[in-house]
Amino acid sequence: MSNLKRFYEKEEKYGYYEVITKEAGLEVIGMDMIRLNEDEEVAADSLGFELGLVLLSGQATINAGAFVAENIGGRRNVFDGKPATVYMPCDTSYTVKNTGCGILEVAVCKVKADKKYEPFVVLPQDIITEHRGKLNWQRDVNDIITTKYEGKVDKIVLGETYGCAGQWSSYPSHKHDTDNMPYEVNMEEIYHFKVNPKQGFGIQVMYNDDMSLKESYIVKDGDSIAIKEGYHPVAAAPGYSVYYLWVMAGNSGRKLTPCDDPNHAWVKAVEKMV
Repeated sequence: MSNLKRFYEKEEKYGYYEVITKEAGLEVIGMDMIRLNEDEEVAADSLGFELGLVLLSGQATINAGAFVAENIGGRRNVFDGKPATVYMPCDTSYTVKNTGCGILEVAVCKVKADKKYEPFVVLPQDIITEHRGKLNWQRDVNDIITTKYEGKVDKIVLGETYGCAGQWSSYPSHKHDTDNMPYEVNMEEIYHFKVNPKQGFGIQVMYNDDMSLKESYIVKDGDSIAIKEGYHPVAAAPGYSVYYLWVMAGNSGRKLTPCDDPNHAWVKAVEKMV
């Protein structure tokens, strides 16, 4: 069994802090968090990473030299509409200020970058929501930085999933831990969870073909999961919507090419029939 750290329990910290540590064994991606009270500001540097600064809650002004994203965001929580997001290139100093009422929470989604691009803003109206699945594997997906930003980013792929209460998402089970083009492209991934109502929970399942990886975790509001390998479906407990922000990237391009578990891929045929 691998000794990699996969599950990260919620931490109630403020300022800028690390979420996913080196113990996860991720080589390309990472995730930090910014939490600020009203009128507080933090300065940071992207170093060798391109960033997706996703506003989970609150309103912010984000500056990087001549670039200014002023008073963006404003959703009370992730279940209150689509996000505002700032793409920040590598080797860039920037500031984030809470310009709203209440706590500002920003997920800092990090991807090691080889090329430096220009910063830009993704506003809620720029995001397309797609309903996926049928029967008891339904969810809504917000594509934040996906295929339409090819040529404006280096490697990052970023979005949100809202798993319907009592249903499965990231299903049929799929993985993307091997370069076997054109059937599969290796990409690491991180999930950051929120649950509505907050006292609820979901289940993160992780396994591979030979079952040398066979784990599951109870995930609650604010927990995170690092996905280095394996299939990784999520189940929401009845009565609770389970949200997860996802960031993924690899070194073989940005085209998401997952490989479905052949034991369960047949449910896609069912989707076409119902």
